[in-house]
Amino acid sequence: MDWQGQKLVEHLMQILLVVFAVMAITMGYALGSFQTMLLIYASGVVITTLITVPNWPFFNRNPLKWLDPSEAEKHSKMQIVDSSSKKKISKK
Repeated sequence: MDWQGQKLVEHLMQILLVVFAVMAITMGYALGSFQTMLLIYASGVVITTLITVPNWPFFNRNPLKWLDPSEAEKHSKMQIVDSSSKKKISKK
């Protein structure tokens, strides 16, 4: 899953959970049943999980381009800095 896909999943999850919460509260109040409210919300959580947790192909529309291992080795070499060449500043 790419970064844009993660952002989409986050927004989709928040929207779905709020929609199912509103539906659950409305139906639970209309029917006067706390159990119905909990069942509707629990089913909403399960549906949201099934939509957002798997790595569906539409969450990977902007894949990252990784370097080849040989290129990564060339760019990962750190430069060694000689600490003796730095001058120390003393306060007088």
